[in-house]
Amino acid sequence: MPGLSADITTLPGILPYMERICPRHDLFLARSEGVFVPISTAEFSRRVRRFSLGLRRLGLRPGVKVALLSENRPEWIMADLAILCAGGITVPIYTSLLPDQIGHLLSDSEAEIVVCSTRELGLKIDAVRGRIPRLAHAVLVDDAAGPGFSSMTEVESQGALEERLRPEAFEQAVSAVRPEDPASIIYTSGTTGEPKGVLLSHGNIVSNIRATDAVIHFDQGDTALSFLPLSHILERMATYCLLAKGASIAYAGSVETVAADMLDVRPTIMISVPRLFEKIYAKVMEQVLAGSAAKKAIFFWALGIGRTRARRVVSGKALSRGLAFRYGVARRLVFSKILARTGGRIRYFVCGGAPLSEDIDEFFYAAGLLVLPGYGLTETSPILSGNTPDVFRFGTVGKPLPGVEIRIAEDGEILARGPNVMLGYYKKEEATRTAMEGGWFHTGDIGIFDEDGFLIITDRKKDLIVTSGGKNVAPQPIESLLLASPYIRSAVVVGNGRKFVSALIVPDFEKLEAYVAENSMPASSRTELIGREEIVGFMLAEVQRATPQLAPYERIKRIILLERDFGLEEGEITPTLKVRRAFVEAKYKAIIDRLYAD
Repeated sequence: MPGLSADITTLPGILPYMERICPRHDLFLARSEGVFVPISTAEFSRRVRRFSLGLRRLGLRPGVKVALLSENRPEWIMADLAILCAGGITVPIYTSLLPDQIGHLLSDSEAEIVVCSTRELGLKIDAVRGRIPRLAHAVLVDDAAGPGFSSMTEVESQGALEERLRPEAFEQAVSAVRPEDPASIIYTSGTTGEPKGVLLSHGNIVSNIRATDAVIHFDQGDTALSFLPLSHILERMATYCLLAKGASIAYAGSVETVAADMLDVRPTIMISVPRLFEKIYAKVMEQVLAGSAAKKAIFFWALGIGRTRARRVVSGKALSRGLAFRYGVARRLVFSKILARTGGRIRYFVCGGAPLSEDIDEFFYAAGLLVLPGYGLTETSPILSGNTPDVFRFGTVGKPLPGVEIRIAEDGEILARGPNVMLGYYKKEEATRTAMEGGWFHTGDIGIFDEDGFLIITDRKKDLIVTSGGKNVAPQPIESLLLASPYIRSAVVVGNGRKFVSALIVPDFEKLEAYVAENSMPASSRTELIGREEIVGFMLAEVQRATPQLAPYERIKRIILLERDFGLEEGEITPTLKVRRAFVEAKYKAIIDRLYAD
């Protein structure tokens, strides 16, 4: 299969390549009145050209920052490429942020234009634009623009006029863009402090597209279902990869509709984060455990066969005829039902954002679904390493991508360098120098290489728990194990400087309340429910059931049950749904202290 065209050196270079080499009638698929409606390559390209020229009439020039506030939809990518084709710099903003947070990012990035999708999001802009004098124009994707906004249709009409007056203007702007030019300012999630603007060049991102394409192949036969926010660099970079290889992209209605969308779209590729697989695993196990003894016996027999096969494949050993036959039976009796829920055509999932537990990774492969965990950061455009369809190892994030160097510092921190590493943090020279000390990007993550060169992430450097007994405990792998339980919705492991490890647990109240009803233990409120000793005891037993493999010093001795999940508005999680650990521990310090009072 041919690699990425050498003609593509900047992100705008993807557009003419799509038009010339791999046009299709269903480049994008988006729901309209309940059904997926296709958008062709020709229509997409025409709208990108006109919107880009229209933005130029609003004042977009090379180096001007344009904020993009929108949920996943074809217009997100249209606007992004339109900005880039004019030499502008895209500043993606998560739709879940509060107006003050959006205002801070608009001000810090010095955005002069903002493109937002809906009137509801436009209200967030209205709430802050008075204190951002540099923000000169606001464009709404939806036609009902309202005061203070131009509609996308109006801007495209101005672009069509410009196209007639100056037919060469678009190509001239595109040809002026260079690989070293800034392409995007992407703000970090702020898990350890104030968000920083990561400045990525066209060359940074294109190098990562090229390296990814060398090991994970997309082609015109692929259809991807997109649900991870396009503001997330992994989904955005993967989108560029798919477009450059002529694949089709369908947009899920929301995270809640992904299961139904998979059945309608029947994707071959999906980009995801570990939480999706943890939820699917928990749902499957819940249904199995609720079944009859015979069904449970068949399932666990099939799972045992699948795991045996998986381990032999990974170790490079041949399958015996008997094992191949038994796996075929297991696939027909059990795994075919799991595969059918994905639409039945998945070639593989690409997984990033956080480590995926080895047990869940192996479970999916046993069931016939290949999950390819990888590793990277916004600062690295983003992928540094990844498992591939040909070379993978459960419980790891694969080997370094071509052209990427990774080494482990003396304190265990993962260091990286390569053409995908950022230009720097926008307007933060000291933070850039610190991050790039010695010519290597300091990731802040702790990891090791196994004997075969596969990278294993153990935790964030700042998240490591050191008990009063001097034991180092990595909380993220433990939390990943906990989230596989059907009774646990969220978990934060604590215990730094303490004698033992504990956890804040948010139950899955739907499951917990069903358990309470079945055991005749009614409660008038969630507050009453989580305060009962027998419920705390039940949940602690569930915690211990989910983590039998932990070392004695890693085991969770006590728990606190919380009556609501961690929230974005409360400052407890980031837009990428990562827990702000230090903030949470400080907020709940009084009740955490009570766990250790005796």
